[in-house]
Amino acid sequence: MDQFIVRPLFGDGPIHWYTPTNVTLWLMLAVLVVWLLFVAGTSGRSLIPSRVQSMAELSYGMVHKMIEEVSGKEGLRYFPYIFTLFCFILFSNLLGLLPKSFTTTSHIAVTGVLAVLVFLGVTILGFVLNGTHFLGLFWVKSAPLALRPVLAVIELISYFVRPVSHSIRLAGNLLAGHAVIKVFAAFAAIAVVAPVSILAIVGMYAFEVMVSVIQAYVFTILTCVYLKDALHPGH
Repeated sequence: MDQFIVRPLFGDGPIHWYTPTNVTLWLMLAVLVVWLLFVAGTSGRSLIPSRVQSMAELSYGMVHKMIEEVSGKEGLRYFPYIFTLFCFILFSNLLGLLPKSFTTTSHIAVTGVLAVLVFLGVTILGFVLNGTHFLGLFWVKSAPLALRPVLAVIELISYFVRPVSHSIRLAGNLLAGHAVIKVFAAFAAIAVVAPVSILAIVGMYAFEVMVSVIQAYVFTILTCVYLKDALHPGH
């Protein structure tokens, strides 16, 4: 598990909140890649788009459509934040697959902050837009009256568990995948099983590329679902 250890970039001293580490380096690289794709890569705005511009336009359109379908047209005003989340998580995941890199989204400290920001954002937004009617999200009117208090407690608990499941799902999938690749790599040194081990690494690596994209998509679509609850708590 040493591939997930946070280390200072300079020296071997203790790590403080201001210490540059491998985490901060790869977080900055993820931001840089997003900027290169969506700012530098689309600066020409050609009528016949290049491959980079096509990638930017396709991802833009996919997230835009996702928000509109899940959260409604009212959710489109929050498109910049949700699209930023998607791009940042996607490229953080993919950069972590490079040799000698660091997977920042395998750390609960990173995914937890992203999940808590979404949780606080939609909760505050729900009360700002709906006032106390936002509490109707926890009161299941379609259920029998005797069951409604019990269901309200269950709904309240599940609501506050959201940032936990939201963050652990992303971090856990990436951490597990990288750990499995490392296990297969350990067997590559044994001549008898080396060919099988190498094939397993290649297959697992391809699977991890897919997981990186899927987990970014899942985090984003769950954000849209939570946003829908804030915008339409009665539904």
